Amino acid sequence: MYPELSFLVEKTANSKRFDPEGGSMAEIVLGLGTSHSPMLSLPGDMWGEYAARDKGNPMLLSLEDGSTKTYDELLAVADPSIAARITPEVFQAQYEACQKGIIALEDAMNEADPDVVVIVGDDQEELFFEDNMPMFSIYWGESMHLTPRGMGDGASPATKASMWGYGTEEMDVPVDSALGLHLIESLIDDDFDIAHARYMNQEAGGAVGPMGYVKDRIVTEPRHQAMPHAYSYVVKRIMNDNIRPIVPISQNTFYPPNQPTPRRCYNLGRSIAKAIKAWDSDKKVAVVGSGGLSHFLVDEEIDQLALKGMKERDSEAIAALPRYRLNSGSSEILNWVTAAAACEHLEMDLVEYVPVYRSPAGTGGGWGFAIWR
Repeated sequence: MYPELSFLVEKTANSKRFDPEGGSMAEIVLGLGTSHSPMLSLPGDMWGEYAARDKGNPMLLSLEDGSTKTYDELLAVADPSIAARITPEVFQAQYEACQKGIIALEDAMNEADPDVVVIVGDDQEELFFEDNMPMFSIYWGESMHLTPRGMGDGASPATKASMWGYGTEEMDVPVDSALGLHLIESLIDDDFDIAHARYMNQEAGGAVGPMGYVKDRIVTEPRHQAMPHAYSYVVKRIMNDNIRPIVPISQNTFYPPNQPTPRRCYNLGRSIAKAIKAWDSDKKVAVVGSGGLSHFLVDEEIDQLALKGMKERDSEAIAALPRYRLNSGSSEILNWVTAAAACEHLEMDLVEYVPVYRSPAGTGGGWGFAIWR
């Protein structure tokens, strides 16, 4: 090869991830895992007030067997030492640690400067109901509309004060439709049955349950569909309104009977990575797992098992996670699992893990923030 041509190939490889066999290729340059609880957008001095809602939460599950429990039933068997961790000073320190984690993820996003952000999240009576609830779905319309989350008159001041973390103004967030379609086609070739959506309904509502641990029928009255919270949180808190095109991937982690297994999610992540690597584009891609870790009861053990498995790229350890401890809010750990598997070629750095006990019954969440790069 002539020297000047060699220099051209080297320059192209450095600037556009040039593949000598087939031209330009896309690349996953960053992975993020982030909790997205309303608590993260609420000052620490309001966390105690926010915890009051746990007393009426119908999705509190026993760590022993996954059965549905009342707040009082959990309180009766809770470790008495938990109460000592529920102080204004502890809450403030935990709040600051969480904000440090969020800022670190925002900085990593800006440093990597991806052209598109694939967000793996779940839906909670936002787009899908029991008239049609796919296990996996990809949205690939030209944009996805974000609407600030309104709360009813009965919502507590703490709940209302936390909603800014999911967006404060109406906007159409651009979607990389080409990547979305490519992922759909590639994942089908890899034996994943992927549902798809290109638009949202102007008016939609429905119901879920009762089924499995969901003991009641949860009804959502018809309302305008908008971007689910798993994605809007990333747009608002991680992109911090420095909007980049996204591709929303939805996993039905929350609702029986068609929740994916940990193994299925790990394999999906690997197939996502394979598809992106084969995408005929020179774009840089970030993959974000949105949600988790354990909640609405803090389960430090399952959090640590999952984090260790992801860091060590141990797909068998992930597959062995007990499924009865991956229901309700803790099911969102599976969004991290999919993102982690897509980022196996990168190194995982756990920036912050903050187990927040917000009531003597052990309710709260294991809030986590991780970077793959």
